[in-house]
Amino acid sequence: MSENKNPIISNKWIVSNRGIKNIVDSQKPYAWLVEKERQSLGKIEDVATIFLTNQECPFKCLMCDLWKNTTNKSIPIGAIPNQLKWALSQMPQVKNLKLYNSGNFFDGKAIPEEDYEPIADLIKDFETVVVESHPKFINEKCLRFKNLLKPKLQVAIGLETVNTKVLFKLNKQMNLNDFKTAVDFLSENGISSRAFILLRPPFLTEEEGIFWAQKSIDFAFEVGVECCSVIPVRGGNGAMELLQETGDFSPPNIHSLETVIEYGIALNAGRVFADVWDLGLFSNCKKCVELRTERLIDMNLNQKIESKIQCDCN
Repeated sequence: MSENKNPIISNKWIVSNRGIKNIVDSQKPYAWLVEKERQSLGKIEDVATIFLTNQECPFKCLMCDLWKNTTNKSIPIGAIPNQLKWALSQMPQVKNLKLYNSGNFFDGKAIPEEDYEPIADLIKDFETVVVESHPKFINEKCLRFKNLLKPKLQVAIGLETVNTKVLFKLNKQMNLNDFKTAVDFLSENGISSRAFILLRPPFLTEEEGIFWAQKSIDFAFEVGVECCSVIPVRGGNGAMELLQETGDFSPPNIHSLETVIEYGIALNAGRVFADVWDLGLFSNCKKCVELRTERLIDMNLNQKIESKIQCDCN
């Protein structure tokens, strides 16, 4: 881990190094997509993800760039249902849905509780729905929403890393007990959870990045998470670029992502996925990056360790 003690990570410092937000419409999601994902019972099915537009998350995490597509204040009651209506009219029919809102679904300033019932009505024909939340927003609101739903609910939580020193520096404003408490609460109430895990957050070497990602997968499954999604850390929010200049951050290598996913799948403790978005950022070899991406996609879908890619860059 880097011994560089500067800068002091704080909300003020993180925000001061940001660029400008994108222009968004409170009546439309800022994006949507459909991709295949292996379901908990083993079937490979299409999953639609709707990226909802709403107020920025109150937590200013060091590595986050999701604030770029958020508003500075709460959106009107009824706006989220309007966004869903618009997205559902554009998308093909699928069985599984993710409602990601660049923050916390159970933050009343982002998703008004008054919208829970119309949201539930709009998505009643889906079989599963995944929402995201910081552990500190996981409370009785989750149960109210769950009780309105026909689809099976899963909550995605950012564990990030079990390296407690790094977790503190990420300005996540949570600890490992907060995460465990949230997962316990969900499990006790019949709600499954998935963990977002970072591969090589700031202040770690490549080898440390692999080690702590693997330890984070271990911890997530030990406390009862059903699924882990491993996200290679990238720049793009201002603060990360400054940390890269000081030597406190470097993006991980695609080989490291392969190693971590192989480790997680071999545990056979639950689904383990690699985030495969724009993996060219994490490879210095143009000859094999597409093959490695395809391999990771296959491992995501099949949850089996595929034959290694042979290349000089190994």
